[in-house]
Amino acid sequence: MVENRDFQDKQYAFAAHIRDPENAVAPPGIEDRRMAIYRGLFFNNLYNLLGTFFPVLRKISSDEQWRHLIREFMKIHRAKTPYFLELPQEFLEFLQKEYQPLDDDYPFLTELAHYEFVELALRVSPDENDLTDVDPNGDLKTSAPVKSSLCWAFAYHFPVHRISKDYLPTDATEQASYLAVYRRSDDKVRFLEMNPVTAALLDAIENNQAGLNGEDLLRELATKINYPNVDALISHGVDALLEMRQLEILTGTRRAF
Repeated sequence: MVENRDFQDKQYAFAAHIRDPENAVAPPGIEDRRMAIYRGLFFNNLYNLLGTFFPVLRKISSDEQWRHLIREFMKIHRAKTPYFLELPQEFLEFLQKEYQPLDDDYPFLTELAHYEFVELALRVSPDENDLTDVDPNGDLKTSAPVKSSLCWAFAYHFPVHRISKDYLPTDATEQASYLAVYRRSDDKVRFLEMNPVTAALLDAIENNQAGLNGEDLLRELATKINYPNVDALISHGVDALLEMRQLEILTGTRRAF
């Protein structure tokens, strides 16, 4: 038992040093040259892997900024899963809940990481649409529209879908950026930038427990937002529904029985 505890203590010391070599001493009896190999191996693997998972965030970050993020992730976060494809979710959770931003960090850091995570999560999601009771060519105005389970909608304070080295906003926009991120049947992940009304319509479709048809959903939405011209909203809304079906954000309509 004593030997086991001694071995475990060395393992904990080894892991602590790998995470934070500046503040945690290496286990005794291990040549620093050997420890340096492990330090570099662990850090560089995360440095490169997370750069692949979050390509825009990596591209707009200096090497110093990126190294700081990776080192803080290693020091602070305690992962709940060992799975390779769940590493991005662990990194996002670290940014959202544990990371203390520096003065020169981008104000959109966490939102951009979330957007990039969503794109990746959709690519690898095992979910599929159940089309058993769905008519892909149904009338979206007179029947209940069905939202794809491979479409996730979000509102961001920053236009994260436009961020690049040439566009680095310093302030949030007055109006949120509403994005529907979706995976098509050809497995390509795309996004649709929506206005607030279209975003509200898509949300109403997702939460349509009463099974209202497209026109009734639009009438209900017009009342909710106090839209002055109901007929115009219905006309534009039907066009939006048709566009979303073409993009595969909607899979069709619920079959009537």
